[in-house]
Amino acid sequence: MLDIKFIKENQKLVRENIKRKNQINKLPLVEEIVKLYEESLQLKQKAEKLRHNRNELSEQINSLIKQKKNPEKLIKELKTVPEEIKKIEERKSIIDKKLLEIQIKIPNIIHPNVPLGKDSTENKTLKTLGKIPKFDFQVKGHVELGEALGLFDFESSARTSGNGFYYLQGDLALLNQALIQFGVETMVKKGFLYVETPLMLRGAIINNVTDLNDQQNQIYKLSQDDLYLIGTSEHSLIGRYVDTLIPESKLPIKHTSYSMCFRKEIGSHGIDEKGVFRTHQFNKIEMIVISHPKDSMKFYQEMQDITVEIFTSLGIPIRVLGICSGDLGDLKHIQVDIEAWSPRKKEYFEVGSCSNLTESQARKLKIRIDGKERYIPHTLNNTAIATSRALVAIMENYQQKDGSIKIPEVLQKYLQGKKVIKKLD
Repeated sequence: MLDIKFIKENQKLVRENIKRKNQINKLPLVEEIVKLYEESLQLKQKAEKLRHNRNELSEQINSLIKQKKNPEKLIKELKTVPEEIKKIEERKSIIDKKLLEIQIKIPNIIHPNVPLGKDSTENKTLKTLGKIPKFDFQVKGHVELGEALGLFDFESSARTSGNGFYYLQGDLALLNQALIQFGVETMVKKGFLYVETPLMLRGAIINNVTDLNDQQNQIYKLSQDDLYLIGTSEHSLIGRYVDTLIPESKLPIKHTSYSMCFRKEIGSHGIDEKGVFRTHQFNKIEMIVISHPKDSMKFYQEMQDITVEIFTSLGIPIRVLGICSGDLGDLKHIQVDIEAWSPRKKEYFEVGSCSNLTESQARKLKIRIDGKERYIPHTLNNTAIATSRALVAIMENYQQKDGSIKIPEVLQKYLQGKKVIKKLD
């Protein structure tokens, strides 16, 4: 969320940024927010002037009383002041509420390196890594492979929970745990503090760590309480600092967490496809950084490099995709997706996402830094590994002709040295 004062002083830049994001319908909001902001300032000045007048009247009344003169006229005038202040403050409260509603809709200023484009079809490949495997047999998808080996049970999950859920069992379930252990160990070695977080957050926190589109299409709400299931541990990792003044000496804050995540997955993608690629419940290791503004792009590169390292260590071919202006979320300054190769589809699919949100998220959460001067920090988030997506990538890229699946070398120690996943007896 942009600072209103910044919007007023940089109207041309804000309008150009809106155009770059292909959100022409939001252009009138700039003029509207400036107009409302000026009205809010005028109302504030009127209220302050009335308070000053009230103090002066009180002094004059006290002076007349000391002089044993009649202050009745001034007392009568003084009595009208609180009501006038109240009316002004009520009007200002309405204006400020409208200001916030508009402020949230105006997108963050995007980085110069963000590719220009109208939607996801115009995202840009920045680099590819790893060798795409060649097979001398008909490759299978992860569902066919897993069911043939007896490692998936979608029929039971459909009965117990509905579409978008699954049972994992045997070595595939253990492989999932191996990915979690490998991911957490990697993050700790990289200097991130491991944190166990709540899986539910209050509405006020969810409102400030997500945008409206995510709230409507992704986030589950508990009907009886003001609580929401997290769609990523980023929400609770960054949400813990709501309305907090952080000493500058604590920067950078680098935290990581493993958690179950929950998403409705409403929208263009749907949830009907069988498998573990897109589900309502999944496991993910996330990372966040809170940094000084001058350091945020350095951490942005560092964070995405960690995900790249994780997947190259697993031996999975990947590409780094620059998200274009029209596909970039409103809170984000710049974003890349890390994508893995699917031998079955012969295309890449998303396994992680890294974003620099500059001040936008921290401003909504009222996170401030106490240094020589107080300022708003930059926040960043990145997926280290979403294990269900990683399982799909491993199963497809490591499948063998007999239907078994090789286990990536870096994960074998977590499975007691086992090298191949075979049919469950």
